[in-house]
Amino acid sequence: MKSMGRRGFLTATAVGVGAGLSTHAIASCATANENETSDKASDISLRDKDLRFIGTEETFSTRELMVLNDRLFLEDTGLAELGPRRIGAMDEAGINVQILSAHTPGVQNVPGKKGIDFAHRLNKLLVDGPMATYPGRFQAFATLPLQNPEASADELERTVREDGFLGCLTNGIIGKKFLDHPDFEPLLARAEALGKPIYIHPGLPPDEVFQIYYSNMRPEYQKEFQDQVLSISAYGWHQEVVTQCIRMIASGVFDRHPKLQIIIGHMGEGLPFFYKRILEKMSEVTEKSLDKSFEQYFHDNFWFTTSAFPQTELLDLLLKYISVDRVMFATDYPFANMKVQTDWFRGVDLPREAKEKIAFRNAEKLFGMKV
Repeated sequence: MKSMGRRGFLTATAVGVGAGLSTHAIASCATANENETSDKASDISLRDKDLRFIGTEETFSTRELMVLNDRLFLEDTGLAELGPRRIGAMDEAGINVQILSAHTPGVQNVPGKKGIDFAHRLNKLLVDGPMATYPGRFQAFATLPLQNPEASADELERTVREDGFLGCLTNGIIGKKFLDHPDFEPLLARAEALGKPIYIHPGLPPDEVFQIYYSNMRPEYQKEFQDQVLSISAYGWHQEVVTQCIRMIASGVFDRHPKLQIIIGHMGEGLPFFYKRILEKMSEVTEKSLDKSFEQYFHDNFWFTTSAFPQTELLDLLLKYISVDRVMFATDYPFANMKVQTDWFRGVDLPREAKEKIAFRNAEKLFGMKV
């Protein structure tokens, strides 16, 4: 597809057509019963107004990175602003710490020395910029040159040991490979050895996948970027992340790397809805090939964040299957409003101890940090 058609669709998600839309849709659909629920939520919000928050999926970019990925149309979103505007939004929402990660697809499609150098510059920019200017307010996931897995492993270790980074973030399919491909063994092994997680964020589908699954031949649809949005935030990239996670379990990644930890966002990327079905079917065909039950890997090797999905019914479904000890708060800023997310979570009807775990304590434990 042409550059604007393939990448320009993110304009829609940047202004609210994507994951952040649910925020406004929920707010506009109140019924009498929901008003009663709202009153109760207000009482709970008052009780929990002093909650601390660590945002675990908070995005940034630079002009150079936006030029590389044809996304200068995102300049006005605040994506590249790592100073007063972002700090002001954090203060208004009550976010104590943001863990920053480069906007998808980062530099993971840039080959050779150019990709290695670009990743290094982005990582040092955070250390020398917002992390130094606002001590304690920002942490970071490393941006990696994933076309070179060995260099990625080395950059991950460097950022962890020299700069105190908390792990790394990848963006969907890397070229035409998922993380379970043997090429990425050096990165998986290094992350496990360092005790640092990999956050799997969605990414753009390869062109072949886009054409088969999402492309619509009716030209009037192209005016609204309908097929492009379908391929990412409306549906496609959520399913892709779950597919990658299932592949990693089925291919024995966690038998080879039992201590490796993976984070996924967006309230589990649809996994809670399919959870029982996946276990029923995949357990049948992996019983003799894996060291543990298929389900156990979700409890031993995965963490889940709430990014961009301030919906209590989805949180309830996630917690039906996943321990509250493995769920963390996130906002998906600037593509979702931070204050909407924290206001929602303060009103969620959960015990205070459980809410503290999700809001900040689980992140403190996983990342070895303190608010």
